[in-house]
Amino acid sequence: MKIQHNKSLKKYNTFGIEALASHFVEITTIQNLQEVLQQENYPKKIVLSGGSNMLITNDLNALVMHINIKGITIISEDENHVVLKIMAGENWHELVIWTINQDYGGLENLSLIPGNVGTSPIQNIGAYGVELKDSFESCEAIDVATQQLITFSKSDCQFGYRDSIFKNAGKGKYIITSVNLKLNKPPHSPNTSYGAIETELKENKIDHPTIKDVSDAVIAIRQKKLPDPIKLGNSGSFFKNPVITKEKFITFLDNNPDAPFYQISETSYKIPAGWLIEKCGFKGKRFGDAGVHKNQALVLVNYGGASGQELLLLAHKIQDAVLTRFGINIIPEVNIIS
Repeated sequence: MKIQHNKSLKKYNTFGIEALASHFVEITTIQNLQEVLQQENYPKKIVLSGGSNMLITNDLNALVMHINIKGITIISEDENHVVLKIMAGENWHELVIWTINQDYGGLENLSLIPGNVGTSPIQNIGAYGVELKDSFESCEAIDVATQQLITFSKSDCQFGYRDSIFKNAGKGKYIITSVNLKLNKPPHSPNTSYGAIETELKENKIDHPTIKDVSDAVIAIRQKKLPDPIKLGNSGSFFKNPVITKEKFITFLDNNPDAPFYQISETSYKIPAGWLIEKCGFKGKRFGDAGVHKNQALVLVNYGGASGQELLLLAHKIQDAVLTRFGINIIPEVNIIS
């Protein structure tokens, strides 16, 4: 385990932001992580995983710990289900493809989501009618203060929409080292209720989709809408879809009768942030090397030389415009690191 100095983080974040870490270490075992956390020479420590849900806005005067612990293990199985333990450093999409190749169902709707397994519970990642919590059993995490390994059940994680205890009361207190997921064995009943998936399957004349068919459909949809971070720096959806009260929704819909929406409960409604941003005229707009993607207004992009500060400034412009026009505050989904 070697600590490096003045390390470029450009290849460690999907925005492709050029920033330096004053100190950097690759973590490949839980013991590595415990040892590094005990080091007193580096009082400020920052966790870096797949780099897909973050915007680095400055050079980091800290010890950046890159979590790269690998491994997939079958914990238990019966006729209908299998429980997998996946280490935090495994790539999420590669995991999804691996489960499909093993004929384990449950993750196919979450194909092509960028990032690593260790950060998936933090966001309670979700797409096309499915969330991580639907397959989640438990996770293990290191307590930063004590370096002890702790198990979190599903209820312990307090999952919400793109939310969990790790973004709130537990923020900065724990580092997830592994995730246990309960997946289905065949016969499968894939979730194809999301409209875009149904359309994609119909276009391909697939009437009885397999889990691979659903995964392929999701991949095709995402590739049409979202830029590949390898080719164009981005962090996927930059903002959460806002949830508003019924009273506010009634007024909003009166003023915007063409707006799409999703009813969450009797008293709350979700409005697509991408629609709000597009209506404010930002879709496809470019400000230097910082911009909004031409196909999906929810995605901010780095055309090559944008700094984290420039992307953050653009995010603030978008927030101000949406608030001014619609009276709705949109909140970043990505973590702002400075």
